Formats: sequence, structure tokens, C-alpha cells
Amino acid sequence: MAEKQKILVVDDESRMRKLVRDFLVKHDFDVVEAGDGEAALDLFYEDKDIALIILDVMMPKMNGWEVCREIRQSSKVPIIMLTAKSDESDELMGFDLGVDEYISKPFSPKILVARVEAILRRTNQLSVEGSLEIGGICLDKNAHTVTIDGKNIEMSFKEFELLTYFMENVGIALSREKILNNVWNYDYFGDARTIDTHVKKLRSKLGDKGEYIKTIWGMGYKFEV
Repeated sequence: MAEKQKILVVDDESRMRKLVRDFLVKHDFDVVEAGDGEAALDLFYEDKDIALIILDVMMPKMNGWEVCREIRQSSKVPIIMLTAKSDESDELMGFDLGVDEYISKPFSPKILVARVEAILRRTNQLSVEGSLEIGGICLDKNAHTVTIDGKNIEMSFKEFELLTYFMENVGIALSREKILNNVWNYDYFGDARTIDTHVKKLRSKLGDKGEYIKTIWGMGYKFEV
């Protein structure tokens, strides 16, 4: 039997933790909990098997942003942020810190579980299918690394996925909707600006090679060398 994947749920409201935990356990995940940011980091560093983190933004001692920033210094573990505010600047800050998904409270636990499963499915898929090399960009799905002309480029999980999707569909015009469906999953209720923000960051990280990502006005993007 496949080993259960372990999820760290971090929220200072025990009621919220219980709601999320019960749903995840019902879907066959192992769950560990923390009631504040400091406890979350302790757990994360102790337990090397955590496959994904669900992190509340507003918490005592250390908020979700600080926890995320700290974890991103050493790990690319997928992070889903829970927030009471559906504030766009908040969301953009989250993506800047390498948050993979963003869910505003109140939310449906079913949606949360669907996103958790989608992210983990993609993380697991990425680990089985070799590498891609196009126009001097070398993307290794197993090691989760991107190098340009031999130089390693740091990327968040989402940026890596977006680049993978572009490179797998080289020369094909991709609508924003298609990108959302494939990279962010069909049940992501964000909007096209999320993609534009990520593309902008991806282009700047790719330097000169960022020009490979062409904008198709009124539609989306195309990766072309």
C-alpha cells in the first residue's frame, strides 16, 4: 500500500485546524498540526516527510508570511496560504514569496482537498519524467532545477511548473485559461492576473531567454525559441 502523504496544517484557530484535518484524514492523508508559526517551523525542521504545508496568514508570534519566507530559504515544499482577506496585494506578496496556492476564508474544504491533491499529483508527476532542454534552458524535473548556460536559476514551485508547461508546449499558442487549467488546476478561482504576474517574474529570472515567452495579445502566451 502506498505510504500516506503528510500535510502540516498551521492555524491558530483549533476549530479551523480540526475542520481541515478531518477532511484531509478522510481523504487518506496524514496530518500534523501547529497552532503558531514558531511551532510550525520546529515541526517542519524535525519531520522530513512533510509533503505540503497549509498555512494561515494571520497568526501570533510569527505570521504566515514570515513562516513562508523562512521555509523557502531551504525548501521548495508546496505551500497553500489561507487568508481571511481577499486582498490582491496580499496575494501578489504571497506569490513573491513562492506560495503555490491561495485560498480565501471562508472556503469549501472540498476545494481545499482538491487543490492539495492537484498540487501533490503534479509534484509527484514532476519527479518521474526526466529533463527538457530548449534554447540553452535546461530543466531537470527530477532534481527540480533550471540552469541557463550552466548557471543555476532559483525558482518557486509555481514558476518551475509554468516553465515546464511552456517548454512542453513549445511553439503552441496557449490561452490564459489553458494555462490556468494546466498549471493552476481547473478549480483555481483566481484570474488571469495571477498568470501575468508569474510570467513577468519568470521572464525576469530567465534574463535574455525571457524573450522566448511571447505575449499573444488578447489571448495568452507562446514559448518560442
